[in-house]
Amino acid sequence: MTLDLNTLSRKELQKLRRDVDKAIDTLAAREKKAALEAAEKAAAEHGFSLAELAGMSGKRGGSNKPKSPPKFRNPENPEQTWTGKGRKPEWFKAGIESGKTEDDFAI
Repeated sequence: MTLDLNTLSRKELQKLRRDVDKAIDTLAAREKKAALEAAEKAAAEHGFSLAELAGMSGKRGGSNKPKSPPKFRNPENPEQTWTGKGRKPEWFKAGIESGKTEDDFAI
């Protein structure tokens, strides 16, 4: 297929771009589906499901790491908790600045 792009109008070129983008997206989806089917077949040949090999216990893209239990609770709103990991929540920082200790928030 040979197209002389120099003879096409702006409108025709824009339509061609949309058509090409759509064709690329469709092709990518077909290729992804074929790759997934091949991976599932290979896993099944060894007696596993693809989810088992990927370490996904029924969740899509989820992590199997256990959640850390909360160590601190906001006394003014018991629904707000913090594990002690990561960024300190504002309620925790405000309480420390007002003179409370970490033990005052401990669960």
